[in-house]
Amino acid sequence: MARSRRLRPLRVSQEFRSFVLDQLGGVPLLRSRAMFGGVGLYSGDTFFGIIAADELFLRTDDSTRGAYEAAGSEPFRPYADKPMTMAYWRVPLGVLEDAAELAAWARAAVRVAASAPAKRRRSRPR
Repeated sequence: MARSRRLRPLRVSQEFRSFVLDQLGGVPLLRSRAMFGGVGLYSGDTFFGIIAADELFLRTDDSTRGAYEAAGSEPFRPYADKPMTMAYWRVPLGVLEDAAELAAWARAAVRVAASAPAKRRRSRPR
């Protein structure tokens, strides 16, 4: 019998959501959208970040991941019972508290997300 995947709780407090959105004021065309109990962050149509369980995660690639690793950050793990990770890493507290620094990290995440190859959608059998 296969174990079911259990999503970790992603609920975000209104206070943390408001704080993060205020801190990200330097991101062009910033908008947020509710997503599985968490919040998805967009710059225009580019999805670049996740607020989940009162933590902020930004999109990374090989060019940006080193800064997160050096700060002792960890990747986003959507499932409580699986080791799977995603290309989104937790923003270090010192960066989160500095709006100018956070805006720079977020703009880098937007560039990474915008340059990522588009995922192919799986077609559903008819």
